[in-house]
Amino acid sequence: MASRPRRRILVVNPNSNEVVTKGLADALAPIAFTDGPEIGCVTLKEGPYGIETQEHVESVALPLRRLVAGSNEVDAFVIACYSDPGLHAAREITTKPVLGIAECGILTAMTLGQRSIRRHVRYMRQMGLLARFAGERPLNMSVAETAAGEKTLDRMIEVGKELRDEDGADVIVMGCAGMARHRQPLEAALGVPVIDPTQAAVAMAIGAVQFAVG
Repeated sequence: MASRPRRRILVVNPNSNEVVTKGLADALAPIAFTDGPEIGCVTLKEGPYGIETQEHVESVALPLRRLVAGSNEVDAFVIACYSDPGLHAAREITTKPVLGIAECGILTAMTLGQRSIRRHVRYMRQMGLLARFAGERPLNMSVAETAAGEKTLDRMIEVGKELRDEDGADVIVMGCAGMARHRQPLEAALGVPVIDPTQAAVAMAIGAVQFAVG
């Protein structure tokens, strides 16, 4: 019996910073496995250098939708931005799974802890999850700084300790795809689970496509 073609998962960085895309590919390499889905990372060329405002979020929704609509060979899509831009617009245009890293990261955190900036809090309110939300604190760094800055991890540890000790968080979700390379050292420093939302979303995508019928 002929084996079915290898499934494909496309991870889309909606900003135009290639450093972020490279960081995503590096962070996802450990969860790939032989005979599992092929995981590809691409940059949305039309996106801003960093998605940091609601205007940025809205500006990439239609380009993301077009990318999904034109990628018939892909079995699942992951939108790798913590605001989940264009998520619903992309889901309308395809029957394939489309996952947002904020949605997946938050849901994964809920399986690990008792408790899990305005734009992100509004999203969790829409998801009905504020009762499990301990708090959110900004790094006060740009997307580019979090992806390539030398002081990023030190700042993440500082803010992570505030979330853990002052807000009572027992699981930390990193709020930007550009932070992926810091997950392991941050978890070691804080002593609580740290979720990289892109890894969480791709893990869900693997489950969705690897065991799909047909």
